Amino acid sequence: MNTKELSHWHVVIMAGGVGSRLWPLSTPEHPKQFIDLLGTEKSLLQMTVERFLPLCDISRFWVVTSEKYADIVSEQLPNINKSHILREPQARNTAPCIAYASWKIKEEDPDANIIVTPSDALVTDVAKFVEILSRALQFTEQEDAIVTVGITPDRPETGYGYIKSNTNETEEISKVSAFKEKPDANTAKEYLSAGNYFWNAGIFVWRVQTIVSQIRKYIPDIAVIMDRIAEFFGSDNETMVLKEYFPQCESISIDYAVMEKSKEIYVISGDVGWSDLGSWSSVHDNLPKDADGNAIVGNAVVCGCKNCLVHVGNVEQTIVLNGLESCIAVEQGGCVLFSSMQHEQEIKNAVNTVLLK
Repeated sequence: MNTKELSHWHVVIMAGGVGSRLWPLSTPEHPKQFIDLLGTEKSLLQMTVERFLPLCDISRFWVVTSEKYADIVSEQLPNINKSHILREPQARNTAPCIAYASWKIKEEDPDANIIVTPSDALVTDVAKFVEILSRALQFTEQEDAIVTVGITPDRPETGYGYIKSNTNETEEISKVSAFKEKPDANTAKEYLSAGNYFWNAGIFVWRVQTIVSQIRKYIPDIAVIMDRIAEFFGSDNETMVLKEYFPQCESISIDYAVMEKSKEIYVISGDVGWSDLGSWSSVHDNLPKDADGNAIVGNAVVCGCKNCLVHVGNVEQTIVLNGLESCIAVEQGGCVLFSSMQHEQEIKNAVNTVLLK
């Protein structure tokens, strides 16, 4: 890999999600990607940037977020180019998000080779992760192809989508046979036993010419809208035109729009200690625990408890748990959540009911 090729590597971070499953710490005003969930004194967004810095200079990082979060991004990432903070006037799922970033990057660097990643995941084996991404970038540098990152499963997980590879080899690039939706428990066990099914981390690698061509082919209506917006890139009217046309994009994920249709999709997989931190139980799994399996962030006292998560955001507040097992207790801004781990999938619906009142 020569220096010229490295200079065209870019990282796009998608940071527009709401994260309602992690209420009350994550709220529509300040969602989880901007929060220190793990007591590290860094937000998930900041940790994401650090993870990719060995691959790409900060001058070629891009963040796509809601216009209402742009100031938070700028505050948390003061070294990022302000013009690289792309403000969506309305959430339209990942395909329009990625299209917008791709058209912007193409304008600045037609030879760009891009990683696209969510902003709210955790990776514990960063060295291996960087090595895997470097291989993917070198592959797309030479091939008109898309590489997606798969995570080697360690359990029959029903909360993730899966990528079926034509081989069970890990850390090697292979052709994708199929994308699979979140399975039921029995199907997840079959995937784990088969050895060639990997969790879909939502991380993609491609050259900008490749993804623009694929978007034109499979979602041409979105491409037409992006072409219209691109006419005003760099002008005083760019924001106005973006607000007019971007909401007209179909709300569709890049998986449905492109990945499941394209013929040139590859996967590189590995066990990198990945978690999407999409639930309180996943946060619990990735925090230090006491001898009884309790994970505590902030001021809390647990007595006779097992496998509980306590997260107190206010330094002036204390939560006390007594005699509980597999429970979640979270305090933030005067709001408190209590839930059993068993029923945490219902938190999102309960919270949405509260937020809509």
